[in-house]
Amino acid sequence: MTGGMSLQSPARAGVGRARRLVVVGLAVVVAAIVATLGYQLVSSSAISFSDVLGEHRGAAGEADGVVPDGVTVFDDAFPAVAKLDPDLLEALRRAATDAAEDGVEFHVNSGWRSPRYQQQLLRDAVSRYGSQEEAARWVATADNSAHVSGDAIDIGPFDATAWLSRHGADHGLCQIYGNESWHYELRPEAADRGCPPMYADPTDDPRMRR
Repeated sequence: MTGGMSLQSPARAGVGRARRLVVVGLAVVVAAIVATLGYQLVSSSAISFSDVLGEHRGAAGEADGVVPDGVTVFDDAFPAVAKLDPDLLEALRRAATDAAEDGVEFHVNSGWRSPRYQQQLLRDAVSRYGSQEEAARWVATADNSAHVSGDAIDIGPFDATAWLSRHGADHGLCQIYGNESWHYELRPEAADRGCPPMYADPTDDPRMRR
């Protein structure tokens, strides 16, 4: 028996070592996989977080023409107002002065915009409406936008746009698009001839197809 046991021990020991090596090897492989997946997850999260921060830092602000609530056509402190075409701004202020006598105040929902802000609005419109074609009915490109050139203003609230629909032409202020009752541009000849026919939407405007 003693001799038999001494002959079998090396074989059993070898099998044991082999099993331990397999187990250790599997553990190493599993650990490597977990570490790799963990690194990828952390890296992915870090990228996403950086992207979010980057988008936040890149968001348009007042310097780009973003307008807080309550801004009027007399608030020169805001670039959205101050960077409007001087003739348009003068006409707006004359109209606003007359409207105030009727108890109506013009609020600026949007005026001058930087190209960056305009492109941001266009991207938002594509996301909202589902296609570039549909978005174009509401938001122009930076190259074509009358807001970027300082030649357009979006007015609110409703009583202000209602007042302009009745009296705007007297000041050369005309609604340009049938689907945007808030969008006004200067047409000086309107004081004598009335406002020109409106386009259905910006895609109907030849300026948008330059």
